[in-house]
Amino acid sequence: MTTIEYDVVVIGAGPVGENVADRVVRGGLTAAVIERELVGGECSYWACMPTKALLRSASALRAARHLPGAREAVTGNLDAAAVLARRDSFAAHWKDDGQVSWLDSAGIALHRGHGRIVAARVVEVTDADGGTTRLTARHAVVVATGSGALLPDIPGLREAAPWSSREAASAHSVPRRLAIIGGGVVASEMATAFAALGSSVTMLARDRVLPTVEPFASELVTDSLRAAGVSVRVGAAAVAVRRDESGTVHVVTAEGEPVDADEVLVAVGRTPNTQDLGLETVGLTPGAWLPVDDTLRVVGGGGWLYAAGDVNRRVLLTHQGKYQARAVGDVIVARATGEAVEDGRWGRHVATADERAVPQVVFTDPEIASVGLTAAAAEAAGLRVRVVDHDLGAVAGAALHADGYRGRARMVVDEDRGVIVGCTFAGPDVAELIHAATIAIVGEVPLDRLWHAVPAYPTVSEVWLRLLETYGR
Repeated sequence: MTTIEYDVVVIGAGPVGENVADRVVRGGLTAAVIERELVGGECSYWACMPTKALLRSASALRAARHLPGAREAVTGNLDAAAVLARRDSFAAHWKDDGQVSWLDSAGIALHRGHGRIVAARVVEVTDADGGTTRLTARHAVVVATGSGALLPDIPGLREAAPWSSREAASAHSVPRRLAIIGGGVVASEMATAFAALGSSVTMLARDRVLPTVEPFASELVTDSLRAAGVSVRVGAAAVAVRRDESGTVHVVTAEGEPVDADEVLVAVGRTPNTQDLGLETVGLTPGAWLPVDDTLRVVGGGGWLYAAGDVNRRVLLTHQGKYQARAVGDVIVARATGEAVEDGRWGRHVATADERAVPQVVFTDPEIASVGLTAAAAEAAGLRVRVVDHDLGAVAGAALHADGYRGRARMVVDEDRGVIVGCTFAGPDVAELIHAATIAIVGEVPLDRLWHAVPAYPTVSEVWLRLLETYGR
C-alpha cells in the first residue's frame, strides 16, 4: 500500500472541500482532496447551477410578458429541449475536467475514490479498481462530504424509484405529470421549473409552502404556483406510493385523495453523507451530523478533525459552506504555524454569520430573498422587535421594472439596539437586493446611519428609503 503525507487531508471535493484546500495551500501548507464522484460536488452538477439554469429561461419569459412592447414580441412558449440543453452546459455535461484542472493549477492533490478514516489523521482511499492509498495528515483532516436527499419511510416509496433533487436537476425529459412530496425550497423551485416546462404538477406540502420564510412570502409563492396551474395541497401527507407495470406512480395521501403521476420527486429534507467514513474508529457515530465548536473542529474529534459545510448542520447552503471553508482553512494554517487564533465573535477563524446573518434566495415566482431572522424567530430569540413592511409594487423602480409588479418587503428591527436583524424581499428579481441587507445586518449599521445610504432613483432599491420612512426616523 502506498502512503503519502500531506499537511491537510480533505474528504470531499465539492465547493466546500475545494475552498478549504485552497485556503490551506494559500497559507503555505500542502493539501489533498478525496472525491468518489465528480470534483465540484452537488452544487455544480445537481443543485445550484443546473437548477437555476432550469429556472432562468422561464423567469426571463415571464419578465418579457409583463412589459408592453416586449410582450408583443413573444410568440411562443418555452422550448423545453433548449432549456435542458442550456442546463446541461451549466452542469458541464456532468464532466469534471475543468474542476480537476483548477485543482491542479491551485497546487491541490486529487485522490479519486472513497475516503475512510482508519486512525488519527490517517485516511485510506479505495479507488474504483479496489486499490488502496493511505494518506496521513500532519495537522488536520476535514470532512466536507455534504448531504444527500432524505428518503422518508413511506411504504412503497423506495420501490417506486422516486426522483430526488439529483434526478430532477438532471432530468433528460419533462414528465407529463409530476408529483412532488414536500413544500420546501427544492420542492417549490422544481414545481416552478417543471410547471413552466409543461408538466402537470401536484405538490403535497404537509406544512405549508416554504414553511421557514415569512408567511407573506409563502402566500405569494403559493398563489403564484396555483396561478401557474400547480395543484398545491397544503396539509396533504403521502402515506403510500406504488409504481404500476405501466410506469405510472400512484401516491396515496392521508386524506384518501390519490395522485397519479409519471414521476414522483421527494424533497423533504437532507441527511449527512457520513455513513461510511470510519467515524467509529475515532469514537464518533457513522451517519450522524457532526457537531463542531466555534472554529468548526468536530466535538470529540481529538482536536485534528474538522467538519465544514452541510455535514455540521449549521447551515445547509453552498455559499455558507464556502464561508465556513475559509474559516476552517485559515484556522488550520494558524494553528499549524503558531499564529494567533481569532475565535471571538466576527473573528476571521469563526463562522459567526451562521448564527444570524444567513442570506438565501429562493428562485420561485416571485423570488424570495431573505437574510437574518424572521419576525417570529426574532421574537422567539427574546428580542424586542418592530416589524416594518412596505409594498414593493409601490416603489417607482419596481413599477418601471414590470407592469403589475407585485411584491413586499419586510424589515425586522431590534428596538433595543436600533439595528436590523432580519430582512425579507418577495417579488420579481429581488435577489439582487439581498446583499445590501446582509451588509446592514453583519455590520450592525444603526438605522440612523442608514438614512445616509441613499438609494439611486429610480431603482427597486428605493424600497430601503420607504422602509426607513415607514419606520419613522
